Amino acid sequence: MHLLLRPAHEPWRLTEIADSAQIFVADLQNEDAVSRIVATVKPEWVFHLAAYGAYPNQAGIRQMVATNVLGSAALLEASIRAGVQTFIQTGSSSEYGYKDHAAVEEERLEPNSHYAITKATATHYCQFTAKTRDFNAVSVRLYSIYGPYESPGRLIPTLIMHGLRGIFPPLVSPRIVRDFVYVDDAVSAMLQIAASPSIPRGSVYNICSGIQTSLEEVVEIARKLMNIPGQPGWSSMEARSWDTEHWVGSPVRTAREVGWRATIDLEAGMQQTVEWLKVHPELLRLYSERIFHDASADRRQIGPRFMAR
Repeated sequence: MHLLLRPAHEPWRLTEIADSAQIFVADLQNEDAVSRIVATVKPEWVFHLAAYGAYPNQAGIRQMVATNVLGSAALLEASIRAGVQTFIQTGSSSEYGYKDHAAVEEERLEPNSHYAITKATATHYCQFTAKTRDFNAVSVRLYSIYGPYESPGRLIPTLIMHGLRGIFPPLVSPRIVRDFVYVDDAVSAMLQIAASPSIPRGSVYNICSGIQTSLEEVVEIARKLMNIPGQPGWSSMEARSWDTEHWVGSPVRTAREVGWRATIDLEAGMQQTVEWLKVHPELLRLYSERIFHDASADRRQIGPRFMAR
């Protein structure tokens, strides 16, 4: 396994795999460096997971374009020159924008943010390249991926860390929804896509459960798993610009063409995440320091996506 990491990457996610991975460091905007690294490795598969703009503190439009569009193009071009067999581009459910139904891959994109616009652009670039240069590039639109190693500022780790202390974090409306996918399921989907010789080049697939889960339901699962007393403080935090009461993807095409469906439901996935934290005290401490420090320094709500990064 080979990892291409940005110069300012955080190494805490890599501890368990550092001995089995060859690590390269380069900025995706450095086309020459990226090209040299990919040519040296000559990988069969490339999983392009780098993104900028998915977090509230990543608001620079220039950096979004540089990473999500120009960086994607540089890695894609380097992969073509190196003879890569399959290139997986990770997109975002936000490319669809606000829909009142389960979004399907073929429908019109209506991006709802600068980030979503740049991710949609990267998807179109991959599709165009796949068709005009006969290259096996496939895009996946990720919904709310959660589980071990998720960024501490996201909803699920924040809820779990508070729950382990017997309290609820500040929350927005209980009616806000997401389509949650456990990280192991998401990885399985991308591996199945990469290994499938029959998938049309330039295809796009939703990585979703097809199940819309409200914040109220998420909180009740956390209450059950961690025996949290008391009542959650609903609407104790201001809603974020992307919060919505309808957000779900259709898994039909992915199931039909790839043979993949999410297998780990939210309760099981949260339970596995809780157990993972408990058996990794050093990571439990890291999450605790970051979440509770952030909670005291910045009272905004933090809610519910890392190999080139």
